[in-house]
Amino acid sequence: MPSALPTPYEGLRVVELAVDPAGEMTGAQFAHLGAEVVKVEPPGGAPSRHTGPWAGDEPGPERSLAHWYYNGNKASVVLDLEADEGRAAFDRLLGTADLLVSSLHPRDLRRVGLDLRALVASDAFPSLVVVSITPFGLTGPWADHVSSDLVGLAASGLLNTSGYDDHSIPPIRPGGDQAFHTAASFAHMGALLALMERHHSGSGDLVDVAMHDSAAVTCELANPYYFYPKALVKRQTGRHAQPEPTQPATFECADGWVYFALILADQQPWQVLVEWLDSEGLAVDLTEEAYQDMEYRQANFAHVQDVIEVFFLLHTAAYAYHEGQRRGLPIGVVNAPEDVLRDEHMNARGFFVAVDHPGHGPVVHPGVPYRFSALSTAALTPTAALGADTERVLAALPDREGRA
Repeated sequence: MPSALPTPYEGLRVVELAVDPAGEMTGAQFAHLGAEVVKVEPPGGAPSRHTGPWAGDEPGPERSLAHWYYNGNKASVVLDLEADEGRAAFDRLLGTADLLVSSLHPRDLRRVGLDLRALVASDAFPSLVVVSITPFGLTGPWADHVSSDLVGLAASGLLNTSGYDDHSIPPIRPGGDQAFHTAASFAHMGALLALMERHHSGSGDLVDVAMHDSAAVTCELANPYYFYPKALVKRQTGRHAQPEPTQPATFECADGWVYFALILADQQPWQVLVEWLDSEGLAVDLTEEAYQDMEYRQANFAHVQDVIEVFFLLHTAAYAYHEGQRRGLPIGVVNAPEDVLRDEHMNARGFFVAVDHPGHGPVVHPGVPYRFSALSTAALTPTAALGADTERVLAALPDREGRA
């Protein structure tokens, strides 16, 4: 049953011109929170429609799982912005919008004749907020450089901190389109700030978001270490990059892996760990008085590590996770993506949602990571077929004389 509570962005109209996950994820954040998002696609459809994997392993513009993930709750309008008729319809559409989200590359903006700065300065759109998400921003010597999620991670410095202890192995890309999604998060925040300012001033704004900038400020400890002690962090297997190596934190279990960041200098969790090992007869000599001294533990770390490794190998990952958490230890099971679908906690919170896709039946989707007490999120709907809403949306627009 639909919630009677309002959604955060109820009544907000967003026009989306997105050619990559950064733009589509930005639009999705508004769509999932109740905004009306009109996705403007070229005649051939958005690039994500032609990106696998595919429903039933059968390629097709209406079968892309990538497109489904990013584009539910959006209307699809097909416009050729390089044609006079399409551009005129787009301008009329902008006249009804609160926000334009664009991830068109600067070269593509020039190709279709779309000047975002002129747009927000125009008398035709005095209150329009425009959010531009591009690889390197709209200005600067790299503005016309091309990019990808991997290039964004590499150029920002983030990639260099991701990988293994063995530095003869090249850096390893984190999964999940993190550079694109990081840029989308900053774009969402920038849009909100501009909309808040518009609430007071009535004027629109151009928010220029660069994926390069966004990823560069998410380098965790790399930036503060470099700015202050002038130290360079080094990547480590399954743990935070640091100037000096830290103890391993990923442990193999009888049937999987767990992550356990044991800080030897912290007395309380050390005591809890030793009591746990001792309760199962596996503490070996760690109960001896000498191990109450932090410096002694550090000096004998290799032995401590061996004892803990044996302990985890004798248990399942689920037991190590839940029993460790019961005892107050920060242990987490290392799930594969498919394991997350069976996660009892996420399912208890109703995170996964079955969305009925025409011709495909119910398909499980990730939900939204928000829980409000005074607001609601929008019910997830399937992606619209290419151009399915063109006639309806354009018919409701005012004509050139402003008549609806």
